[in-house]
Amino acid sequence: MKSRQLAELFAQLADGESLGMPISRPMPVVEHGVHELRVKDRTGQYRIFYFTKKADAILIFHFFKKKTQETPKQEIETAKNRLKEML
Repeated sequence: MKSRQLAELFAQLADGESLGMPISRPMPVVEHGVHELRVKDRTGQYRIFYFTKKADAILIFHFFKKKTQETPKQEIETAKNRLKEML
């Protein structure tokens, strides 16, 4: 996925659109209102955690390269800590 395509997805979110599977899914294990954007390109699969609980902002707070089927617990804990620091 090119950066322009990624920017278009975030523009859709900013316009209040809801992105569903397979592009995005809720991640309540991190926090209510957190979603995981699923991005794939020639170098691999990536996950971007973003928070939309507040209507006036999209907070992008964690990004990692997906290497396993399940989201690693360490990535979830890192995401929780980063979100807590930012809110």
